[in-house]
Amino acid sequence: MTDTIIGGQTRITRRFDKLRAEGRAGLVTFITAGDPDPETSFEILKQLPAAGADVIELGMPFTDPMADGPAIQEASNRALAAGMHMRKTLSLVRGFRDQDHDTPIILMGYYNPIYIYGVEAFLEDARNAGVDGLIVVDLPPEEDAELCVPTVNKGLSFIRLTTPTSDDKRLPKLVKNTSGFVYYVSVAGVTGAGSASNAQIVEAMSRLRRHTDLPIAVGFGIKNADQAADVAKQADAAVVGSAIVSKIAESLDENGKATDKTASMVTDLVRELADGVRNARK
Repeated sequence: MTDTIIGGQTRITRRFDKLRAEGRAGLVTFITAGDPDPETSFEILKQLPAAGADVIELGMPFTDPMADGPAIQEASNRALAAGMHMRKTLSLVRGFRDQDHDTPIILMGYYNPIYIYGVEAFLEDARNAGVDGLIVVDLPPEEDAELCVPTVNKGLSFIRLTTPTSDDKRLPKLVKNTSGFVYYVSVAGVTGAGSASNAQIVEAMSRLRRHTDLPIAVGFGIKNADQAADVAKQADAAVVGSAIVSKIAESLDENGKATDKTASMVTDLVRELADGVRNARK
């Protein structure tokens, strides 16, 4: 068993404690499992920590990712076309854990593939593979008994999304069973949409911190190192997904297949983003 809790702390807690001790925000990177194919996806995944990723979100490919923009929708389609499914996604995590015992991995996606797998079986297999938490975008807190509570009972974190429309009345419900960190979606809309202003992020951080002591990660619309640095000045972490997934798409050949530049183009971008985040508060 690859335990997510060591010494009474989860990998996520330990990582944010480390970031706090270093006086900086973290970089959370997103890729879709199996994009553009399982082998290349695994090569990218293995290289993310050395490139500067502090936490990794691994997308669970799904046919109808309604909260995602075109870049991540296309990544899901590429992964599914390459034969990716949930068991292979967990296998990617298991392989990653063979060489990296510290970097938190969070599975992000939709409830349908988990439901089809079976909640108890999925949580057991995910924990054994070395998964640290879940972000499931289509289960509101009113459905916590369905997946959130079983997840927490299994020792995994359940990370909730909050948005600009999450007001002081709604936030207590959203953060009640949330653990690990809170993910603030800085713009209303799908992934890859426009970015929020610094003033909007400052106001959102103030509102969220009235309701939770958990670290706050901010995502949606961060495309470059300067934008990541702006977020890192206010939040506990900056989340970048669509820009990284778009870099994968940019690297592919005319047949949509990986090239010898695919992994390096992704890690070069992650290094730039990490430099922006790490230097933001200096």
